[in-house]
Amino acid sequence: MDMGFKYTITTREKYFLTITVVDWIDVFTRKELSEVIINALKYCQQHKKLQIYAWCLMPSHLHLVASVDDDEVTLSDVMRDFKKFTSKEVVKTIKEIAESRRDWLLRHFEYAGKYHPKIKDYKFWQDGLHPIELTSGKFIEQKINYIHQNPVEAGIVYRAEDYVLSSAAAYAGEHTGILDVIVLNDWLE
Repeated sequence: MDMGFKYTITTREKYFLTITVVDWIDVFTRKELSEVIINALKYCQQHKKLQIYAWCLMPSHLHLVASVDDDEVTLSDVMRDFKKFTSKEVVKTIKEIAESRRDWLLRHFEYAGKYHPKIKDYKFWQDGLHPIELTSGKFIEQKINYIHQNPVEAGIVYRAEDYVLSSAAAYAGEHTGILDVIVLNDWLE
């Protein structure tokens, strides 16, 4: 496959990643569940040298343009740990909050993990990250625009920069948002 469409992380470059809830279930409609993801991303930025260039947390999935600034740890390692931690934390939070779909969600995640040899209780995330290496400024711009337009295309907001759970406002120069990002305006054509 050309143009960086190899679905493994092989370099220290920037990657477009998509992390999806099993069966595309809309989980991140609850603030408490979104906060689990935001806090875990912040932790990875502070302690695992995760560099986030663009992001958007949709109800059923997370998009990132990211890399890791560490010669001893790979982006795959960081995202593996992120997924493992957030899987447990989201399930724990579902059990603790007033979630009207609690029983249905837990049954669904339990069933999804039932026949998976590495899963003990619940499977929250689909396997993989679907990483695409970003090899040019034009390709980076395309993926960042795609990420930021996701909530607009889904009919959640009229303007990308109004969606709180993304980096679109930072790219629009409005404010930094709830996650620090490295804005790539110099890379964009």
